[in-house]
Amino acid sequence: MGQITVFSGAECHRRWSLEQKRSLVEAAFAPGAIVSEVARGADIRANQIYRWRRKLAADRPTGFAAVMLSADQRDNSAAAAMPAAVMVIEIGNARMQIMADAPPALVSAALRLLSR
Repeated sequence: MGQITVFSGAECHRRWSLEQKRSLVEAAFAPGAIVSEVARGADIRANQIYRWRRKLAADRPTGFAAVMLSADQRDNSAAAAMPAAVMVIEIGNARMQIMADAPPALVSAALRLLSR
């Protein structure tokens, strides 16, 4: 009678939801995280996490954001005490006011953080 060896391991062609992929990518690239350890914990290869990261980044909208300008008349006393902002940007619940003398590198870094 012949011998049969059965190898067990990770399933092939598992289906990962978009939220699961996003969660693993965020965990893998969190400060202090090691991609190969996160991948090992999920029983996948590290290159899969890098592939998901590229795909998720490509799916993000790029280009210009919609801008709405409005005159805020609610509290003129507070506005008089502060220098006038050249630009106010709101994304979701976050709001950023950019002053005329703000260094371009600081504005660029703040916008990157705000868009996450």
